[in-house]
Amino acid sequence: MSEVQIHPTAIVDPGAQIGVGTMIGPYCVIGPNVVLGQSCWLQHHVTLCGPMRAGAKNKFYAYCSIGQQTQDLKYAGEPTYLEIGDENAFREFVTVNRSTTSDGKTRIGSRGNFLAYSHIGHDCTVGNEVVFSNNGTLAGHVQVGDNAVMGGLTAVHQFCRIGRFAITGGCSKIVQDVPPFMIADGNPAEIRGVNLVGLERKNFPAERVKWIKEAFRLIYRSKYNTGQAVEAARKELPQSEEVREIVEFIEKTERGIIR
Repeated sequence: MSEVQIHPTAIVDPGAQIGVGTMIGPYCVIGPNVVLGQSCWLQHHVTLCGPMRAGAKNKFYAYCSIGQQTQDLKYAGEPTYLEIGDENAFREFVTVNRSTTSDGKTRIGSRGNFLAYSHIGHDCTVGNEVVFSNNGTLAGHVQVGDNAVMGGLTAVHQFCRIGRFAITGGCSKIVQDVPPFMIADGNPAEIRGVNLVGLERKNFPAERVKWIKEAFRLIYRSKYNTGQAVEAARKELPQSEEVREIVEFIEKTERGIIR
């Protein structure tokens, strides 16, 4: 594996740790307490601020700014943290903030695709294989599950949760939780249906998709309120992994779910 390649115009703090095979392009700035894994690629004018740790084969495109301090006004200046997995792409002008306190951490999984101008706020937890379309924006403390898709210009209120395989439409305003496998769209957003295309692309068996659709019917198209719908799902549907996931997600909600 090749050694680290650093363009002469880049500034890399002596306290940064750079994995072998990493390429750092023109005018990048890497601060102290930044740890990069093997074979990362920084295009040009990339800023990385620590304390942060990123795994292998991450790509950072022009003008993205990763690991800047939280924008939360409660921040008192202590070291705070960002942790990133492997094989993510952070496109132009993407911003990711560290946690607000040293007790917390902003976390991003692996194989995510974060398109231009998307933003991940302090203390967020983002899963694996997500897609954030242009200008997708998370406020602080948001949780995003694996394989979720954020539509362009979607804005998510702080402390909301976006479930696994959920998708939001462009220009959506998310102020409550989006259950797994659902489509949320609008301003304010409403649940429009099941993310059938996303499930098909991941080869979900037809039988499992059937029970997700039945759970959707009980929660969103029946006469039941949310509590009654959850109880009906427990009693009337086979307790597949996906049905249990939807039910448990709703039971744990603090902001309520989008209806």
